[in-house]
Parts: sequence; structure tokens; C-alpha cells
Amino acid sequence: MQTYLVGGAVRDALLGLPQTDRDWVVVGADAQTMLQQGFKPVGQDFPVFLHPHSHEEYALARTERKVAAGYAGFRFYAAPEVTLEQDLARRDLTINAMAQDADGRIIDPFNGQADLAAGLLRHVSPAFTEDPVRILRTARFAARYGFQVAPETMALMRQMVAAGEVDALVAERVWQELAKGLMENRPARMLEILHECGALQVILPEVAALFGVPQRADYHPEVDTGIHTLMVLQQAADMGLTLPERYAALLHDLGKALTPADILPKHHGHDVAGVVPVQQVNARWRVPRACAELAELVCRWHIIFHSVGTLKPATVLDKLKRTDALRRPQRFQAALNVCVADTRGRLGKENSPYPQREHWLALLAAAQNIDTAAIAAACTKPEQIAAAIDAARLAQITPLQNAYRRQHTESH
Repeated sequence: MQTYLVGGAVRDALLGLPQTDRDWVVVGADAQTMLQQGFKPVGQDFPVFLHPHSHEEYALARTERKVAAGYAGFRFYAAPEVTLEQDLARRDLTINAMAQDADGRIIDPFNGQADLAAGLLRHVSPAFTEDPVRILRTARFAARYGFQVAPETMALMRQMVAAGEVDALVAERVWQELAKGLMENRPARMLEILHECGALQVILPEVAALFGVPQRADYHPEVDTGIHTLMVLQQAADMGLTLPERYAALLHDLGKALTPADILPKHHGHDVAGVVPVQQVNARWRVPRACAELAELVCRWHIIFHSVGTLKPATVLDKLKRTDALRRPQRFQAALNVCVADTRGRLGKENSPYPQREHWLALLAAAQNIDTAAIAAACTKPEQIAAAIDAARLAQITPLQNAYRRQHTESH
């Protein structure tokens, strides 16, 4: 019985990065051997055990065979005679198919170290095509490390898309990989890879449809809406925004793909038009509620948020109420953060100021700075309370908004 450190821990150690999770492969043992040594079995599909003290995962060396479509369509074989190289051969990319023995020696049968040095993501074997999740993982690793996808691997990914393998992906796995990729340092790179191989058109056709859609060059020097979307997403990452904020950045302009051709490159009403596509994406991949709600909020209201300098005080109060900002100020602030990324996600506009964010937050604080209990107590009839509270909030908002509008008018 021999144990080897495998996969991501070996890869990241070679890159000089911290090892967050360590996985082990056991060669020359069976399940009974593991149980006798105190390991605890986990799951039913894979021969994986938890170490009795470190609680790290130890998997019996195994081979796998494709028997059905999709991620779950595999039959595994684990036995003492399965070798380390056979186990490594079933892995997705060469940089993930390395092991380290107890003496620190690297076992690298597929030249993963050379691909690490070259910044390449290359498949281990033609078996790569048997698992569609590997397309998402490859795009995610590109987002993490900034690596290129080897041409032959990109060709395999395109073949997989054409063969309908991506259609077999289940919602939970797609969202899991997308969420991880969105939180990488270069999430836009993930979308580029998915678009290049054709998987984006299957997974997120609403986003894929944005590429090639023109915008007004005076507002958007990058012109292409798809490019703008990637720039906004990357700005969100550079700002260190949360997963819901990055997801909202990705979907904020879906309505532009629906703009009638006769009004291009203008996009009047794309904010409202984008709500249904956002809802479709949310439903398709069973997106968590915080992400889904923020994406819909940003899509629907980002143009209004940008245009606060044109709004009357009563309109400001109406928008604060309709966006539920008074009850959910943190979500409102998150939406404004995405608006900052939207403004800066344009060619040559990366350092643009966005005073609207602080102004909206000041307006919200002013609207909240009233004594609702006292106002309610002063009303002789219950039906008067809501209007009285609105009037008090409007009195707080009005001087702030009028001053901002004057400043906005003078500066334009």
C-alpha cells in the first residue's frame, strides 16, 4: 500500500501557490484495507475515504469507463492492481495529472510540469471528451491562471459541443463551475474560452448573443456589447466584488441582444427588455436567490441608477421604494457597486468617477433619517401614515437631490 499526494495540491505547490485542499491516491489497497486502518468511507459512488486524524480524502486508485452521456455516465473500477499512472491517466488536464510520493519526488507521466511552465491547459487523453464538465473546468482554470488552452484541447472541446455533450450537463454542476470561475482573478477569461469553443452558446445563449451587437461608440468605444460585458465582469473582479455582484455584472445588459435592428446602435429600453432573459438564466441553472435577485435588480434599474442627476425628488423616492432599498440597503449598495463596474468596464474608461453611487447612498440615508414611530403617532387615521412617512422622506431627499441636479446640469 502506497499513498501519493495528487492533483491540485501538487500543481499549486509547483506554482508556488498555497495548497488549500490536499487529495491523496492509495495504490495497492482495497476498501477492506482502508477500513481496517481506521479510514471512514464517504459517498457511495466513489471509493473515497477520510483519514482518521487529518480527515483529508484518500481515494483508491481507479480507472473509469464511459457508459452513458453526461457527467454521471461513468463506471469505475478500483482494485489493488490499478497503478498510479492508470489513475492519473483518467484526469482532465496534464497540470492536474501529477503526483508526489512520500519522499517529495514528482511523478509526471504526462508532462504536466512542462505545460505549467508554458502556461498551457492540455488534455491528458482523448477520454477528456467523455465528461462535459471538463469544458467548464478548463475555462475556469484559464480564469484562475491566465493560461492558454492548447489548440488540440480546444478542438476536442468544440467536438464535444458539436456532439451535444454539453446538453447533458446538470444545473448543479454548471452553477458550481460558473460560480467558481466568476470568483477567479480573471473571470472574463472563462467566458472567452467558453465562447471560443461554442459552449457559451449552449450554457448561456443570452450572453453569447451579445457578441457582435453594436453600441454607440461615443459612450462605448469598445462598441461590441459582448466585449463590454466581459470588461464589466473583469472590473467587478478587479474591484473585489462578491459572487452576486459579479453574476449581476455578467447579466446586466442581456436586453441589448433584443434591441430592434432599426434603432441600433442605440438601446432604448434594454434595461426592461433584459429582465426576462435574466429570469430564464436564473431558472435554467437554479441560481441561488441572492445572485438571482441582484442580477434582476441591476438589469432592470442600472440605467435609472446611472441617470440620477435627471430625476425629480419624488421620482428618487419612488425608485428607492420600488427597488426595496429602504428595507434592503445592503442589496441596494451591491447594485450600485455593479453600476460602478458598468461605468468603468469600457475601453479607456477604467478610471471613470461614479459620483452616482455616493449620491444614491446619501439619498437613501436621508430617506431613512426620519422617526416613523413619531409620524405614525401624529396621524389621526391609520390610512394617513404611509403618505405622511413618504412626505417626511421626500422633505429629507429634496434639498440633496435639487443640489445634485443643479451640479449635474452645470457640469453638462
